[in-house]
Amino acid sequence: MPDPSENVSRRTTLRLLTGAAAAAATTAPAATAAASTTAAAASTPPATARAAAPPSTGGHVDALIARLTLDEKLTLLHGAQEPRGTGQAGWVPGVPRLGIPPLRLADGPAGVRVRARATALPAPVMLASAFDPALARAYGRTIGHEGRALGQDVLLSPMVNLIRTPYAGRNFETFSEDPLLTSDLVAEEIRGIQDEGLIATVKHFALNNQEKDRTSVDVRIGEQALHETELRGFEAAVAAGTGAVMGAYNKVDGVHACENRALLTGVLRDTWGFDGWVMSDWDATHSTVPSLTAGLDMEMPAGRWYGDALRRAVRDGTLPEAAVDRSVRRLLTVMGRFGLLDGTAPARPAARDRDAGARLAYRVAVAGATLLRNEHATLPLTGPAARSLAVIGPTGTVPFASGGGSAHVVPDRADSPLDALTARAGDGARVTHALGEDLYGKPLPLHGTALDGQRVPAGKTSTYEGTLTLDAPDEWTFVVHYDGERPQVLVDGTELFARQDREAELFAGFGLVSTAPDGLKVRRRTLALPAGRHTVRVTAAGGAHGQLFRLRHTTPATRAADVAEAVRAARAAHSVVLFAYEDAAEGRDRATLALPGHQEALIHAVTAANPRTTVVLNTSSAVTMPWLERTGAVLQMYYPGQEGAAATAAVLFGDTDPGGRLTQTFPASDTRHPTAGDPRRYPGTGGVQEYSEGVHTGYRWYDAQGVEPLFPFGHGLSYTTFAFSGLTVTPAPDGGLTARFTVRNTGRRTGVTVPQLYAGPSPDLTLDQPAWALAGYRRVTLEPGQARRVTVPITARTLSSWDPARHGWVLGTGTRTVRLGTSAREVRLTARARVLPR
Repeated sequence: MPDPSENVSRRTTLRLLTGAAAAAATTAPAATAAASTTAAAASTPPATARAAAPPSTGGHVDALIARLTLDEKLTLLHGAQEPRGTGQAGWVPGVPRLGIPPLRLADGPAGVRVRARATALPAPVMLASAFDPALARAYGRTIGHEGRALGQDVLLSPMVNLIRTPYAGRNFETFSEDPLLTSDLVAEEIRGIQDEGLIATVKHFALNNQEKDRTSVDVRIGEQALHETELRGFEAAVAAGTGAVMGAYNKVDGVHACENRALLTGVLRDTWGFDGWVMSDWDATHSTVPSLTAGLDMEMPAGRWYGDALRRAVRDGTLPEAAVDRSVRRLLTVMGRFGLLDGTAPARPAARDRDAGARLAYRVAVAGATLLRNEHATLPLTGPAARSLAVIGPTGTVPFASGGGSAHVVPDRADSPLDALTARAGDGARVTHALGEDLYGKPLPLHGTALDGQRVPAGKTSTYEGTLTLDAPDEWTFVVHYDGERPQVLVDGTELFARQDREAELFAGFGLVSTAPDGLKVRRRTLALPAGRHTVRVTAAGGAHGQLFRLRHTTPATRAADVAEAVRAARAAHSVVLFAYEDAAEGRDRATLALPGHQEALIHAVTAANPRTTVVLNTSSAVTMPWLERTGAVLQMYYPGQEGAAATAAVLFGDTDPGGRLTQTFPASDTRHPTAGDPRRYPGTGGVQEYSEGVHTGYRWYDAQGVEPLFPFGHGLSYTTFAFSGLTVTPAPDGGLTARFTVRNTGRRTGVTVPQLYAGPSPDLTLDQPAWALAGYRRVTLEPGQARRVTVPITARTLSSWDPARHGWVLGTGTRTVRLGTSAREVRLTARARVLPR
């Protein structure tokens, strides 16, 4: 297999990309083929009604620019402090004298993130698990409607970076490891968002596939791999009419993404024809003239580079004012397209439709619920299993709606799974709960003071001191809860909770383990303490509003007691539902694929006591499962949003079929995945990271290396069974193929299946190609005994490869093999067809 990294060493990505626009005219016709493969996507217009500017917009924008002063132009090109303080991520002042309104920009991968409550939708990775572009459009429409109702103009979403490494902290915010599935879903979500009049921002352009060193890492990737993998979702977003693009933090071939001319101009504008505006990620701008001339139109969230510095550059002749006008024109053109300049924008909804948001959240959570294992008919819970149930785990009682960072949403409500399961089990059922793993600690046994609910008045500072006596050396985890300024906690003079850097502090306060059930912020620190007396001293400031704090702890002894309680509950019940978690957030990557804390020991103990145990995973991404064979079932629920408890109960009790399929491969161990064992691939060495896997991302790498995953891409079980027959593949007029097959529900329950088509390589291309690549799919729901003939188009683009020599797409002609399967590894039927030159 050719090493794609050779391209990087022989000629740089920047030089290759710069030639892309010039080569576009000679590219094979496949270059303009649509990326969508499903009927739902194929029947959708190529852009929303707002994607094309009204005929009058251009003249109006030119007239405005002619009347704007330089200072007014600059206020449109960088963020500022929003005077109302509504909690959105950014604000751009308008120019009132010319009727140019301000822009409010809100985070929104899984719902609108402002201070006000909003519908907390399931994480995008759960939406993607439904393999349903039409559902992605409905998801976008819900966010678009709520964003407008909450006074926002721009949504900083969707995120479309591929899942490249299972350690990446934001895998839950994006869609998939596969370029085709990703491009289908992002296009439809953007259409949904913009259908409602909210401007979408696709992010992070490009190659922001990890949080580790994200502001400094220099990504190196071959031209072919770049276009066939990471860029495909962004291209689909542009084709769908996205109003804005957000530049990434990282560098690409030595140049920061937000001043990378090859990306921002060569690819985005010259090749794809993007006519919206490009903003930086927050504090991702690093220069003035180089950034603006490269194609970065707006600095966020403030004006370090595009304020006074840009003004000086224009006035001293370093930069022509026409360059500023170009960026202003891009912004105003989009605003005009959405009716923000002439008062033609639809009226904002008077209020959110909370009920409609909740229904959509439930629908997505059910559709994305992915059943990974189900032995001995453990699920659905029926008969004795439904009447005698032990619920174990902290997230059995604490709702886990969303991940941390910019994806965190304040929900209208979020019920606990225990309450939902108890209600669903009904009268006469016995449902018990055991904690199993304590996230928030137990009261501290101090002599001299009590610290389990201290209130400090506003304007006061209080100090508390006590002693802790240990009979033997022990490991203690101290847990502080607080709702104001973090208290200073000293143990034998050692400060436990010193402030971290700005980004770590910013994102550490959101998520499951960082927030107590009553909303207090939480921090932890583990110490190895010798036997004897230890002094604990706490200083807490009341600040302007006063504050409440608690100091708690866990030890090996408290953990053992929690596990023992869980084992007793498991033995006393017919069946067990054990909730396991992994708490991800923006700003940090995971260090391991194992479940955090002591959950693995808990699962081993509980499954030994009761093999009829279902493990429900509320995790951001793949986890390893050394305990898998001891379980009855495993249900992947990711971060399921505010209706996650009800959706989980519905799937566990069989009220609905688990409709999800994996959009990422689950590796068997930390040493057997595409970025394992090679620090150049992840996290990078010497500040440089090489995407040397080339086009073999995700499941393609497992095929190329012959590695067996824990669960393959596309995997997911149903409560019924399906049979597939009659696969035919024939040439299509557009240069692609058309696959047809019959699927029949052979079981006794209504169920969901997601047949997937994988195309083999072209014999006529000498370029590196995957052994198999997703070429099409269809989500199908059938009643018992029902059969359906299904047609799935395989586009010419999907059958094409990017040729670095031509800087364009070339159709992979010749006889192509197409597999029909229920995952990347579970093949049901095979057919062949000839792709003809065009």
